[in-house]
Amino acid sequence: MSKDFNVPPVIFPSGGNPNTGPQRRLPTAPFQPPRSSNPGIPFMSFDIGSSPASTSFSTPQFGAIGGGIGSGSVNFDDEPPLLEELGINTKQIWNKTISILNPFRVKPDLHDDADLSGPFLFLMAFGLFQLLAGKLHFGIILGWVTVASLFLYVVFNMLAGRNGNLDLYRCLSLIGYCMLPIVILSAVALFVPQGGVVIFVMMGAFVIWATRVCTRLLVELASYGDEHRGLIAYACFLIYMLFSLLVVF
Repeated sequence: MSKDFNVPPVIFPSGGNPNTGPQRRLPTAPFQPPRSSNPGIPFMSFDIGSSPASTSFSTPQFGAIGGGIGSGSVNFDDEPPLLEELGINTKQIWNKTISILNPFRVKPDLHDDADLSGPFLFLMAFGLFQLLAGKLHFGIILGWVTVASLFLYVVFNMLAGRNGNLDLYRCLSLIGYCMLPIVILSAVALFVPQGGVVIFVMMGAFVIWATRVCTRLLVELASYGDEHRGLIAYACFLIYMLFSLLVVF
């Protein structure tokens, strides 16, 4: 005997269609910005795969360097030398150096244009010879030259009064160029025994040489210095004697 079960009827809200259940949401494509309206510019499109294999850029063409100036190229033949652009006149430095080597025929007109290139070379050479002798005096040399220039500048202008026309730049240039005898002394002292009579005799000769040259240049190039030649020579003697003591001791 079969038993009957009372099953309530199933009512679907969509009108009785059992196939209309909750819909499965399909995955959507990621956001893509709108394509550019100009197809000739491929990099404006964010779709990398759709860009063409070759672009419309062309290799830039440069003109020859040896061409004319009017064509926009650079002509290096017309460029001035590097030393001239830096204000270093090697010919002028050489002529001034030759004039210092002869203390009896000094040419003051060569020193009208003051410069610091030659004095800097002499001071570096002086410091190098002192370094070869086992003495590190680069800072002392530069400091003493600066103080000596200030000293000679003040002394000369006090002697000349208001009519003195010696400026500090020219004073530094003259003292630096007249350091050449002391530089030669430091080079010769490397081969002479220290503490002997020979080195002191040489020191006196080179100091007198530098004093004579510096005094004559100051008197010839600056006004109202001839009447105070003795005092100017004494100030120059003190300066170069101080530098010669670095060589001897």
